[in-house]
Amino acid sequence: MRKLVIKSMYVVMAASVVLSCNAVKNANNTQKGGVIGATGGAVIGGVIGNNVGKGNTALGAIIGAVVGGAAGGYIGNRMDRQAERIEEEIPGAEVSRVGEGINVTFTEDAGVYFDTNKSTVKGTSATTLDKLAGIFKEYPDSYILVEGHTDSAGPDEYNLNLSKQRAESVTNYLVTHGISKGRFTTKWYGESQPKGDNTTKEGKAQNRRVELAIVASEELKQEAKEKTGGR
Repeated sequence: MRKLVIKSMYVVMAASVVLSCNAVKNANNTQKGGVIGATGGAVIGGVIGNNVGKGNTALGAIIGAVVGGAAGGYIGNRMDRQAERIEEEIPGAEVSRVGEGINVTFTEDAGVYFDTNKSTVKGTSATTLDKLAGIFKEYPDSYILVEGHTDSAGPDEYNLNLSKQRAESVTNYLVTHGISKGRFTTKWYGESQPKGDNTTKEGKAQNRRVELAIVASEELKQEAKEKTGGR
């Protein structure tokens, strides 16, 4: 199994935070949740989330939902296992462990794609989402943000609506396959958050994507606090 992509993001707020961030660089995913929280928890998470969210709202949502401390480490351990399951079942997906959450990107190469100007889930995309639904059933204590994106071809308004249709199509597909609708938040951004270069064919393919942010549910947060004595 290939190594998970790990993205660490920090905000320098004081000397103590700087020291803690240095410690995070050498920590595993579970430890990162604890160290980030020990330096300020949701306050720091919110600041990072707001900054990251300006260019990548999925990552912003993950970091903004940080609990931190020992409870964050408990959540991080759970997310490690869920991320590994996604990688095992969907080898082409780009899975990033960020703080206490998971960021998953699907492109055409990863098996979730749409025909030009279409939003219907079918074929390989359906197979991939079937596998993802199975994993979400294994880990019911998480919330899922589904974001739709497009390349730059076409008018802004058209692309915004197309990204909405695609994000809602993925969400609805997962709901009809047994995942509670209450676990989902669905958003769309048209062409405003490109991942690749829209002047190239390859870059446009990267931008025609649905992106997921997976974070702890309120139930998991409460469980984590109880198991770690509220730390």
